[in-house]
Amino acid sequence: MKISLEQLVDQTGISGRTIRYYIQKGLIPKPFGEKRGAWYTQVHLADLLRIRQWQEAGLSLDAIAGLLQAKQEVPVAPRRSGTIEVRSHLVVADGIELSVSPERAGLTQEQVRRLFREVNDLLTSIKNPPEN
Repeated sequence: MKISLEQLVDQTGISGRTIRYYIQKGLIPKPFGEKRGAWYTQVHLADLLRIRQWQEAGLSLDAIAGLLQAKQEVPVAPRRSGTIEVRSHLVVADGIELSVSPERAGLTQEQVRRLFREVNDLLTSIKNPPEN
């Protein structure tokens, strides 16, 4: 799936200028194609969302670059008081919420989205069971 720079900006909330800076710093790969014909993929989108989550968790760009370049995942240590952890949060319905820490669970952003979709589908099937 080809994604334009404008679509990346819309989907991540990260400015085009910042995305180009991340490319320059080597945090994300260069787009495919050139100039106005350049396009991005789901990999770029997932990387940008991960970078944003790590920044919101307080990591510096240098620390993020180290994680990305070393192909390491965020260390999964026992949680202690004061630990900052990035979570994805889904409100399935009034009174039903799902909170996921993708790095601790070892899930990609696409897997988290799939989990959320399937939980939503399961709730629908529970609330509206097929009649026999």
